[in-house]
Amino acid sequence: MRPNVLSALALATAVLAGCSEPEPTAVLPAFEVDPAMGVVANLGKNAAVPLSGGQEVPARPTRARGSAVFHLSDDGTELEYKLIVANITNVIQSHIHIGSAGANGPVGVFLYGLVPSGGGRVDGVIAQGTITADDFIGPLAGLGMDDLMDQILSGNAYVNVHTNDGVAPTNTGPGDFPGGEIRGQIR
Repeated sequence: MRPNVLSALALATAVLAGCSEPEPTAVLPAFEVDPAMGVVANLGKNAAVPLSGGQEVPARPTRARGSAVFHLSDDGTELEYKLIVANITNVIQSHIHIGSAGANGPVGVFLYGLVPSGGGRVDGVIAQGTITADDFIGPLAGLGMDDLMDQILSGNAYVNVHTNDGVAPTNTGPGDFPGGEIRGQIR
């Protein structure tokens, strides 16, 4: 692995270690922090995005936490990712959405799922891979990686992890937020 990815993974581990805290605040010295966005980035090529229920719209009362770690390839055509969660149940899917902080937006890229509801508790890495423009859907369909990066750099993209216990009604509490249980703006 590249040193920057290792640093981002160390940050993600630190974020998840503090799952009982209201908002993660771990920062590595080589990184810059934008506290308003809750995002840590390095040289515009790496980001570790803390995920929490407080960032959801509306905010979700949950102890679940997570981190999405991203690394842009040197040629700018691939975005490696790792999605890590803790204290969460019934994860059904995760995406990069196009939308600003405080607003919900459409799905642009799948990171995980769709899997059946009611899957129980999960902790740790639930997804990892490489995103290319061929993976884009919705508002990103037919566009290039530079278009996604423009959305990210303008603060107009976020990671969302959705949950569902499979029992009606929905939105009854942690493990049952199909619209999203934890979220973090990518910057």
